[in-house]
Amino acid sequence: MELTPHVQEKLHSGHKLTAVVEAGLVQDFVKTTRVVALIELGAHETKQGGEQALLIFQTVRVPVHSAIDLSIERVLPIDSALRCEIDTSSTDVHTDVLVNITSGKIRLLFEMPFSQRTNTFVSEVLRAAEVISKRRGPPPEFAWLSPYQASASSSNQGNTNSLSGQGTPVNGQETAYPPATATLVDLGDDVPNAANSPYLDPSSDITDNNILQGETERSPELGVNRHGIATGISPTPIAARESHIRHQMALREDSYTDIHDFVFFIGTWNVNGRSPIVGLADWLAVDEDPPDVYCVGFQELDLNTETFLFNNTPKEHEWLNAVLNGIHPKARYQKVRLVRLVGMMLIVLVQEKHLAYIRNVAVDTVGTGIMNKLGNKGGVSVRLDLHSTSICIVNAHMAAHMDELERRNEDHDCILQRTCFHTNINSPPKTIKDHDHIYFFGDMNYRINHCDLNVRELASSGQFKQLLEFDQLQQQKNIKRIFHKFHEGAITFKPTFKYDVDSDEWDSSEKNREPAWCDRILWYGDSIKQKVYRSHPSLKISDHKPVSAVFVAGIKVIDTRRYRRNYEEVMKKLDRLENEFLPQVTVITTEIILEPVKFLQSQTKSLTIANTGQVPVQYEFIKKLNDSSYCKPWLRITPYSHFLMPGEKCDINLEVLVDKRTAAHLNSGHDKLYDILVLHLDGGKDIFITITGDYERSCFGSSINALVHMNKPFREVPIARLIDLESSQPKELSDLPYAIPKELWYLVDHLHSHALQVEGLFTISGRIKEFIDIRNCLDEGVPNDLLPGSVHSVAEALLFFLEALPDSVIPVALYKEAIDATPNFSLCKEVIAKLPVYHRNVFTYLMAFLKELLKQSEGG
Repeated sequence: MELTPHVQEKLHSGHKLTAVVEAGLVQDFVKTTRVVALIELGAHETKQGGEQALLIFQTVRVPVHSAIDLSIERVLPIDSALRCEIDTSSTDVHTDVLVNITSGKIRLLFEMPFSQRTNTFVSEVLRAAEVISKRRGPPPEFAWLSPYQASASSSNQGNTNSLSGQGTPVNGQETAYPPATATLVDLGDDVPNAANSPYLDPSSDITDNNILQGETERSPELGVNRHGIATGISPTPIAARESHIRHQMALREDSYTDIHDFVFFIGTWNVNGRSPIVGLADWLAVDEDPPDVYCVGFQELDLNTETFLFNNTPKEHEWLNAVLNGIHPKARYQKVRLVRLVGMMLIVLVQEKHLAYIRNVAVDTVGTGIMNKLGNKGGVSVRLDLHSTSICIVNAHMAAHMDELERRNEDHDCILQRTCFHTNINSPPKTIKDHDHIYFFGDMNYRINHCDLNVRELASSGQFKQLLEFDQLQQQKNIKRIFHKFHEGAITFKPTFKYDVDSDEWDSSEKNREPAWCDRILWYGDSIKQKVYRSHPSLKISDHKPVSAVFVAGIKVIDTRRYRRNYEEVMKKLDRLENEFLPQVTVITTEIILEPVKFLQSQTKSLTIANTGQVPVQYEFIKKLNDSSYCKPWLRITPYSHFLMPGEKCDINLEVLVDKRTAAHLNSGHDKLYDILVLHLDGGKDIFITITGDYERSCFGSSINALVHMNKPFREVPIARLIDLESSQPKELSDLPYAIPKELWYLVDHLHSHALQVEGLFTISGRIKEFIDIRNCLDEGVPNDLLPGSVHSVAEALLFFLEALPDSVIPVALYKEAIDATPNFSLCKEVIAKLPVYHRNVFTYLMAFLKELLKQSEGG
């Protein structure tokens, strides 16, 4: 029966039906019919377009005969939180497709017929999700969905099996509401290991039988659909117990955790390169009670050129000691982590009594300065788990100057998008947004926009309300361009920038900069209350005033007795399955053959794993004996670990990318595009998967000593000769070697001929397609001695070439000596004299080019 006209009849004017499919909603392994429709707001009704949503309809009969048979059960906006994953367990046309639709902590599992309609529907949902992920500026508010949400709320009143439960109108933030069914799975990441949580006392006495009275009836069942069990299979014990236990305990987390208040002190100060010649107690210890956690951030710690070049400064220890001497005297603290990038430094301290409950600490740094990489601007971050709450702390320093508003917005985007934490080699990385609580602070550099007000007079007299109307950060936040869903406390203190050093007077220099609230503290997360937000004008050694905020944060803490009670209940239910089934999966292939792989051109293969057994399966790729990782460095597996319920399926992406880290080993023959992956099933057998392919060797990743002995295009050199030239004692050398690699000459000569007057050289990124053309030319021969692509692409290719060298222009063995020699010209000459002859030629050639480039730049 055609569903389109019946669903279209349920839509409001101006709303378009994009795709619709009949599906089975799986609840407790029981399937009930639903109609799922993808709808879109007409382009004439929205500025940016692309706003779409899923409507889930209940049906009173199957097949559907008219629109009267349909009632809206749930509305799911297609926003940044929505995910749609398609699973197939077989290529047979009669096999249903499993589709997981998740939004936040809500997960819906649908079975859909294997058909073109299903393929079209899922493709359209994925396309809609991609469109919203690339949207810039404020997120959509989805106000147009309010009538549908109202219909869903009306339809589901009194219906205990409804997906919507107690829904409220869609407002763009709260878009999904968990019903009282086991299908809606809590996908929280931060659930402690059920078997060996460090916060549990296994000997705890459980005597209160009424602790969880009534909770047993509401807990998700652990049973399986025995109608699918093949006859004639002998029962065998379940070995994969722990993965199933962790999964079930995750569903019950709210029943065994309490919210405890912890006090967080957040402080930020741009110290303008000064040393700590004053005590910091007037900033760090002004409150009566000591905080549980200190998060202290600095910017412009050291303004010396050496710090920018070598990221090394004695002021790191000076300011750390100043902080340790200035914190609250009524408590004892331990350092959790210190992270620094050039002048940005973040210190995290906790009271000693809490140290045992902190785990999974990781740090990251993101440079957004020159070339959008260097660390004069950017962010430094620390993440940790405190009890069962994940926390991310970010100290940022964004682009300066009044007119660089959009650059500051881009810095905000880069820090949020590029910050990535690796807690250990076998765990997937986390981003900033993957945390329960986030504290984002620092010298944001947002200014007060030009206005007709006397900024200094209003700032000095405390009339902040008028000024804050022109505050760039608040304006950008109000239009949801930056810090969406973050909060900032009311500002009741004078602007913190810019002052004459060692005074309270506004800037009297030639630049005469207007006051601004450059230094800010924002936060994200539930159960966080700000107690105070203030500046500390008594500290005058910088042109900024320090700022601090104190928060009371609700941290999830495990109640040992209730945890054990839940744990025992899960174990009892699991015992009913223990002697019946072993985990079983089907892998679509165990041999993956790659297309020819080229430098910096990624290639992705898909591997499908289906749980064909009757119990949940936790799979994971594990390390082989004596290996440091579960796969070669040129391979990335996502997801490398996953939990599969019976009948579920997972598509694994195997991405191969040869870059500067791996090209040299492949060029020299020390490594090959070959790996054996070990797919481990908890409680089951290991499955071995081979991945193999050919790497097209390139001059990128080849050594200087090898390249100078190649008198023909790189691609024409036999592989055996390439390997010989890259060996420690090559047997066949050229009689007339080049002074420098010809590939380097082509790159530099092109820039010398066409780019000396080009503005932004080495700071503007090139295009990857043009880089590929340049690489191919260098490897195959340069026609007419002219490289393709823009000068920016050629400049970036030069950087790639130098980065990929197995041994850099100044070899690693001479690094320390070279750095130590930098203050003395004579010592520098001695170091250069020690370079291998061809490395010295390259160094001299590059310096001559850079000298000419600087000369032309100064002349322009």
